[in-house]
This record gives sequence, structure tokens and C-alpha cells, in this order.
Amino acid sequence: MMLHATPQRRQGFTLVELLVVIAIIAVLAAIIFPVFSQVRRKARQAQCASNLRQLGMAIEMYGSDSDELYPFGADAADLLHPEIWVDHPQWQSWIPYMPYIKDIVDPYVRSKEMWHCPSDAGFDALEDFELPMNARPTSFAAFGASYHYRTEITFTFTMLDGMDFPAETNVLFDAHGSWHGGLLRDRRRYNMLYADGHVKSVDRRGWSEAWATPLHSGVPNGPPQ
Repeated sequence: MMLHATPQRRQGFTLVELLVVIAIIAVLAAIIFPVFSQVRRKARQAQCASNLRQLGMAIEMYGSDSDELYPFGADAADLLHPEIWVDHPQWQSWIPYMPYIKDIVDPYVRSKEMWHCPSDAGFDALEDFELPMNARPTSFAAFGASYHYRTEITFTFTMLDGMDFPAETNVLFDAHGSWHGGLLRDRRRYNMLYADGHVKSVDRRGWSEAWATPLHSGVPNGPPQ
């Protein structure tokens, strides 16, 4: 009697097949991971912009209770380094007696997290002045806010509807431009709240243009220079 050999089942993959599968996975990962990273970055930026819009509404609510004036307060940079206002000695002399802008606005804010930009990675020096400022691990953790304030709005006792160019004038903005851009100066970006209530992501040029916009005709601009 003739016996028929039973065909054996193939077990597993060959080494070559495994290497091909690994190579395909690596290629897919190289394509997909940057996309996921970009999506996360955009989501954090959108949340940051949403925070600024809500803070803008909180400032308006404060103004409606305070004779239509902007909050009389300073940001963390002013309080730590009042010397940045050396060209305006009268304003500089007020800073030791001014409260933190965040503390003034907080009663109108539903959550302290509104002051937290999700992209806040901290910084070691005040941007454009290179003065030491230990905002680690994040500006929010160190100072309770990821945003800085255009404090000359306070110094000039500006009213909510009292600016000449509200759509071009910055009010609150990211404390450092590396969070949404890069460490290189020309790659930095900032989420910025403007006096008319809109928020926009701007590059260094847009940031400089906002600072160069006068609050009122004939009133000198404050820092940055």
C-alpha cells in the first residue's frame, strides 16, 4: 500500500517577509506621525486662541463694571522687570503699586485654565529684552498666565472704545513666540487678542506691527522698542 505524504502547514513568516512588513510600517509611521503632530499642534493653537477670546470678553465685562476702562494692572514681565519702562519714568514709578492683571480679571473668568496656553513650554528670558525670567516649567505654572498685556493701555487710562485703531492694536498675546513657531526669531508666531475682540495668529512682522500701532494719536508707544 502506498502512503501519501501529508503536506505540512507553513509556520510563520520568513525573515525577508518580516523585514518587508517592518519597512512598510516604518514608511507609514514616517508619513502619519508628522500629520498627527501637526494636528495636535493646530488643536493646541486653536485652544489658545479660544482662551484669548474668552479673556477678551472677561475684560469687556470688567470694563462695563469700571466706567468702561481697561483693567488697571500689570503683567508678570512688568512686575519682575519694571526697568523695561525706563523711557517712561512716570509709568515705571506706578508699577510697584499695580496689581497683577490676571488677579483683576479673574473674577470675570470662569476657569483659571483660560490663562493657560496648551502650547506653553516656558522660557528663560523676557523676549526682546533678554532679561532673565524663569518661566519654568511653563509660564502658567510660574506666573499663573501664559499671556502678557500691553500695559500702556493701563497707563493711559484707555477706555474700551477709546482706541483709534482697535482692529490693529494688541491687548493680550503669547508670552513667547517659540511656543507656536520656533526658537529662531523669524519663525516665531503669536496668538494675539486685538482690542476689537478678534484673535489672530501672527508672525514677527504682525507682532511688531501691532506694537507699533498707537493707542491714541500723539501718545508715545511703550515697549517693545
